[in-house]
Amino acid sequence: MAVYAIRNPTYLPAMRIITSITQDVRALITTSFNNNFISGEIVRITMPFKHGYYTWGMQQINQLKGTINVINGTQFYIDIDTTNFDPFVTPELYNQLPYVVPIGEVNEILTAATRNVL
Repeated sequence: MAVYAIRNPTYLPAMRIITSITQDVRALITTSFNNNFISGEIVRITMPFKHGYYTWGMQQINQLKGTINVINGTQFYIDIDTTNFDPFVTPELYNQLPYVVPIGEVNEILTAATRNVL
């Protein structure tokens, strides 16, 4: 099933689809394409629960928020300890995807606030 996220949306910040999350003290999250996030942004993770009998892994991260440290265009660390969470698993069948959305930023930088495209 093809699932699309808009690469250059009119409204920012944009949601990005998550393709993997590591089990670590600071989780490493990978998105499906360049996310244009900035280190210091605060993001919220949304993890779908079930599709029939199939379940996404790492349900414990659903709706958690954290500050990110960008590594490259598609990867960033988040200050959420996922060491004891279930592993990130993509089910065989699905109609929803996990995603990440910026919801704020650390007050002392305020760089993302100046990137509005409207």
